[in-house]
Amino acid sequence: MTTSYASTMSLGQSMFGHAELGDRRRTARLAKSFDQMRRHPGGTLPDKLASPSDLKALYRLCRSKHVTHEAIITAMREYTLERIGEENGAVLVLHDGTELDYTSLESLAEDLGQIGKGTHRGYVCQNVIAVRASDGEVLGLLDQILHCRDEVPEGETLKEHRNRETRESLLWIKGSEHLPDTSQLVDVADQGASTFEFIENESKSGRRFVIRNGKERKVYGGHEPSGPKRYIKEYAESLPELGRFTMDVQQQKGRKARKQAEFALRGGPILLLPPHAKYGFHGDEPLPLHVVYVSETSPPPGGEKPITWMLITNESVEDFDDAWRVTQWYERRWIIEEYHKAKKTGCRIEDIQFTAVERLQPAIALLSAVALTLLNLRDVSRRPDAQTRLASTLFAIEYIEVLSYWRYGRIRQDLTVHEFFFALARLGGHQNRKGDHRPGWLILWRGWVKLQQMLDGYLVAQAINVG
Repeated sequence: MTTSYASTMSLGQSMFGHAELGDRRRTARLAKSFDQMRRHPGGTLPDKLASPSDLKALYRLCRSKHVTHEAIITAMREYTLERIGEENGAVLVLHDGTELDYTSLESLAEDLGQIGKGTHRGYVCQNVIAVRASDGEVLGLLDQILHCRDEVPEGETLKEHRNRETRESLLWIKGSEHLPDTSQLVDVADQGASTFEFIENESKSGRRFVIRNGKERKVYGGHEPSGPKRYIKEYAESLPELGRFTMDVQQQKGRKARKQAEFALRGGPILLLPPHAKYGFHGDEPLPLHVVYVSETSPPPGGEKPITWMLITNESVEDFDDAWRVTQWYERRWIIEEYHKAKKTGCRIEDIQFTAVERLQPAIALLSAVALTLLNLRDVSRRPDAQTRLASTLFAIEYIEVLSYWRYGRIRQDLTVHEFFFALARLGGHQNRKGDHRPGWLILWRGWVKLQQMLDGYLVAQAINVG
């Protein structure tokens, strides 16, 4: 499903062929298990690996002390860094966390942390993925941290909070520890990352960054400590408008969907002041940065609040093009939200059953890799050459034969990538009506699962005919 490179190796071999697992046979099994599961990403592990021998091989793999979550993530990081090295333009590094619920694994209750409102058990899973800035194609996973949330004692003092090594605000910094210090990379994160500790860390990293502000902060206008101190929102709203743009707004809780909503852009330099109360470890020096303020000009009637983004960045913002570039980078952050859905809905990562965390954790890492391939289904279909490139350059011919026969009533080996994916979307339930949105990864994944089932039957029929 990931097809942006040409290789005689399978994707599993490319991604995991160099994994250090203490034995080449384990490395080969890891690659094979990945290749098998990405063909059948949905359902439970027995659904993903229909052959009992393959399923038992995966269980044996996860039992090995050499096959750890860290070892699998390290292999994925090396693969992703290699792909980043082939890129000429900016690469966005998207940071975000999600909760993985394993309450049903009662034997692991003491080894897991509290999630939700404290009544469930599982992990806070902090993910760091790389995507191409120009088109949003997912390049790979750079890091993943499985964090057990503390049961914080009542009356914890500010000093005790700051010194607690397991506080969640440190996940953002831990997720950036293995990243190169190059300006090609742009760290992008939502409001949860907007601690002064992390912003200062990013300012010294050598990378660029865009972080959505989620706190009341004081700033100076410009990069010098002159003039009045002002709250960042008040200052950003006073900046002259740089221009406007439109974009579709998806429906969410408390928000109506709307097409071509209009937004105004403002932006300029700021000197960000450190907070008086130190919730993390950081210095006392202000940070010379820039702010981009995105505000909806005409929210729908009925009292719905306008959409606003307050973005803090070390990217220079002097005109509309600068502010628009930062805004587009932040808009790509939603890809990691889709990644979380791909893990939970597409790969059912919360349904895996193990009786030891040492086995559960590597399985989480492996399924996290499978989930990335679901996102790439959509990416391939949106490339500029999709309407001219033959699908046979990306997919095995039997996939094209089965899908074209289902869609057109005859085998067409000349399907373009565009035709292949819209047929796949139709198989997944997309109607391609005039008012429909372009098919997303979930529709394409549903189509892929159905196509794989059809292909399995097709191959069985071929084998019977040959026999």
